[in-house]
Amino acid sequence: MPRMLLATALLFCFMAHLSAEDKKPEAAVPAALNFTVKSLDGKDVELSKYQGKVVMIVNVASRCGATPQYAALENLQKTYKDDGLVILGFPCNQFGQQEPGSAEEIREFCSNKYNVTFDMFSKVDVNGDQAAPLYKFLTGAETNPQFAGKIGWNFEKFVIGRDGKVAARFKTGVEPDSEPVVATIKQELEKK
Repeated sequence: MPRMLLATALLFCFMAHLSAEDKKPEAAVPAALNFTVKSLDGKDVELSKYQGKVVMIVNVASRCGATPQYAALENLQKTYKDDGLVILGFPCNQFGQQEPGSAEEIREFCSNKYNVTFDMFSKVDVNGDQAAPLYKFLTGAETNPQFAGKIGWNFEKFVIGRDGKVAARFKTGVEPDSEPVVATIKQELEKK
């Protein structure tokens, strides 16, 4: 009987050791995704849930000359979603008051006009003292020196790689499905 107890104790210790080795420490959340934002429904969303994906963050508006970019953004989402791309839309009313609608109006517009399926969030400021912390990070000289600077207009695009680092920034005039944007997305998706 004592041998049985000893064998059981040794087996238990061995199993505990194996399971401790199997547990990998969780990767720290990259700074660019270490934010909580509000969904279009007003619910808290941890951007860390997108960790390990290629993320495109875009400030959007419903009444802008660039609004048709919604179609290209949705096409990107559908084309590369299974490979790990996510598009995140942040409505903003700071440029020409081109996003005056309520959350429900924004949702209806995006759904009815462009069949948007990518994640949309509550309206935010992207410049100034009231800018969302995410945008303060993306545009800050200390936090993102390579791509720092004020947002110039609606539909500026930031691409964050799988490693959580900002890989590129594209101005409004660069279409989401243009060669430089798609090449950046593909390059970041290839990194595993």
